[in-house]
Amino acid sequence: MKLSRGRELVIARPDGGSERVTSLLSVPRRMRFGDFQWNEAGVPAGPTWVRVDLGAQIISVFRADMEIGTAVILYGARDKPTPTGVFPITEKDRHHVSNLYEAPMPYMMRLTNDGVSIHATKVENGYVTHGCIGVPDGFARKLFGEARLGDRVIVTDGATMALGDRIV
Repeated sequence: MKLSRGRELVIARPDGGSERVTSLLSVPRRMRFGDFQWNEAGVPAGPTWVRVDLGAQIISVFRADMEIGTAVILYGARDKPTPTGVFPITEKDRHHVSNLYEAPMPYMMRLTNDGVSIHATKVENGYVTHGCIGVPDGFARKLFGEARLGDRVIVTDGATMALGDRIV
């Protein structure tokens, strides 16, 4: 799905139509655990939103409908699955520590009241989370700086979802 800088991505809608977004990212090969890309050069101000595709194990960040960041993610284990749906970012904490697992969760952006968040972690093959979305440290730093409270995060299992008048 990743295309060369400035090319359009097409996301299929359930009604047979499509949604076009522009990718500014140059991803020359399939990304591996720990990889990420970020390029916001020349992107105007506009709403930021995030799409997490659990099926593809990828997170994408959009500003003004232009993809400015993408990374390989970790997500919840079978006994602690990552929920799907549309979630606003309700809290941000640069130096958060989980009160359940006593584990550091740097650049934490909370999505649910029961603690599911996007945060920096060691993204390696074979690792999972307790339901959170784990991203590489460098990517987490950039996303933490970009995202604001209330910004929407769409978590999908690979299926398309409606967000207002937009299909993602």
